[in-house]
Amino acid sequence: MKILFIVPYTPTLIRVRPYALLRTLVRRGHTITLATLWQNEQEHRALGALAALGIEVITQPLSKMRSLWNCAWALPGQAPIQAAYCWQPYFAQQLRQLVAQHSFDLIHVEHLRGVRYALDLKQWVSSTATAVPIVWDSVDCISHLFTQAAEHSRSRAGRLMTKVELARTQRYEEWLLRQFDQILVTSASDRQALLALAVQQSAVTASNTNRKTPREQDQRNAIGSVTVLPNGVDLDGFYQNGVQKAEKTLVFSGKMSYHANVTAALHLVQEIMPQVWASDPTVQVQLVGKDPPAQIRALATGDASNPSEQVLVTGEVPDMQPYLSRATLAVAPLLYGAGIQNKVLEAMACGTPVIASPHASSGLQAKAGRDLLVAHNAADFATSILALLDNPTQRAQIAQDGRAYVEQTHTWDAVGAQLEAIYGKACNRVNRRGQQ
Repeated sequence: MKILFIVPYTPTLIRVRPYALLRTLVRRGHTITLATLWQNEQEHRALGALAALGIEVITQPLSKMRSLWNCAWALPGQAPIQAAYCWQPYFAQQLRQLVAQHSFDLIHVEHLRGVRYALDLKQWVSSTATAVPIVWDSVDCISHLFTQAAEHSRSRAGRLMTKVELARTQRYEEWLLRQFDQILVTSASDRQALLALAVQQSAVTASNTNRKTPREQDQRNAIGSVTVLPNGVDLDGFYQNGVQKAEKTLVFSGKMSYHANVTAALHLVQEIMPQVWASDPTVQVQLVGKDPPAQIRALATGDASNPSEQVLVTGEVPDMQPYLSRATLAVAPLLYGAGIQNKVLEAMACGTPVIASPHASSGLQAKAGRDLLVAHNAADFATSILALLDNPTQRAQIAQDGRAYVEQTHTWDAVGAQLEAIYGKACNRVNRRGQQ
């Protein structure tokens, strides 16, 4: 297929879903034009790795000033700020020209931040009678995430964002369900949350049904197909045989500026680890990931030059794999979240046993107690950590079963095959519509 793949931020190993999907689609023989935005020179240079695979890269800069202007412009309106943050008018014009000049089989647009480009192209395609399907990858149900953040977030930025964005995001995501024939999410829980928005809105508007014509009622009820497309793992990149495990070392990984990760890191160090240290003060926690805010940096009791300290905050690292591979255990004590947690999949792929909260594991089909351990509160986490640290045989078995689960369920080629089937259905729908 010839695919226009639109991502509102630069696909990289940190933004692994679009990065891996692009690489997988090319490897499976598709012709890809990537249209994306970059915010700094590092991101701009990173696009060279995708171009080297034979992907045509169309890109524009998105300045901080432009994003701030977008936020200010969106604040008094009804649409969420997230949907306006990455808007770049010249880029939108460039996308319309691309579709006019090329015979794309399909347009794939990622995330709520990119959906305005999908809506713009949908309107343009309709006005020109061009028959090309648009698949919107929502990734997560953002209002579901915000609902949880409103109750649990310990990040000041997270709480403020939730207060401003929750209600408008709920309304907007419900409306978006009716704008696209095919919508993707990473987990069954996100699918359920999106569909619940439509049920809630239907109940709200039920009293007005008699005022609508039958055609208006049909349009109101036309919800697109919401399909789960999980994330995968680069199995080769995240596994090295014979890696020497560190003694009594826990790792929590991810983008540390993300409000759910901030809350989880605080929960880990302030509530879980004191119970662990009461029994064994030699256990070390490594918080590994870029852009840790002051709240997280303040948790550090040392630095990379003093690895004997109890809490190490690394900041950005060149490669997450060595930390995940060397750790005795990986922990994911998320108090809230959405979608599939790549931090869990990547640790399992590294052959490192994982202890996760229900929020960190609910997007997976992994079996609790076999592929990973699930802990429901701080006491459960502390008990599980101490038990596994004292039981190398159980650690090895969970590591083996976790790796096997990822190999069977989350290879990117398997995800790519699922995506091809979804693309095929979207194209068939457009063809049938054109024949009517």
